[in-house]
Amino acid sequence: MKKLYVLSMVMFLTWGGLAKASDLATSDELLQLQHEWAHINYELADEQKESAFEALANKAHAWSEQHTDKVEPLIWEAIIKSTYAGAKGGLGALSLMEEARDLLLKAEKIDAKALNGSIYTSLGSFYYMTPGWPIGFGDDDKAEEYLKQAIEMAPDDMDANYFTGDYWLEEHKYKKAAEYLQKVIDLPNVVARPVYTKGRKAEAFEKLAKAKKHIH
Repeated sequence: MKKLYVLSMVMFLTWGGLAKASDLATSDELLQLQHEWAHINYELADEQKESAFEALANKAHAWSEQHTDKVEPLIWEAIIKSTYAGAKGGLGALSLMEEARDLLLKAEKIDAKALNGSIYTSLGSFYYMTPGWPIGFGDDDKAEEYLKQAIEMAPDDMDANYFTGDYWLEEHKYKKAAEYLQKVIDLPNVVARPVYTKGRKAEAFEKLAKAKKHIH
């Protein structure tokens, strides 16, 4: 049975080359949430993360409530809720993951291409990292399909490649995993987001090392 290890999957978007960008795609509110997310995830001690992510999730929800017709707040509320779930841990985190998934499914109906296909990347990661029935909604087939769409939409997106690589690592397809994880490391840095770039590439390097142990 898969464990819920959402903390390792938390998201931070590069969203270069946005499709159908709205006025919120580059708003100060969005940038602030992204920077706060990166700080909590990569710079705070583990024992500080749960309360910090809970507060940030509440902030993201308030932003969503102010812009009910926009897709970006839904995406980022979902992302932050998933990281809060990871910090919280245990079966109690599953309800948060369900809420996060439902937010993304709602966002998908509004604009599936928003923020460089991050809806597909996020849903793909949710489905392979959450336990399956009867505990949770995890589904490897759905995960693979969403991640495939994410890569097709944004082949040079850091998160799309990272989670596709991690998915194949979980499936014991080590050569496939290594291909995507190596690409994460080779991609240009997101200059405006150094904390995210350093953290995500470090995660990819660690996963790549695991994959290489099984490649002969």
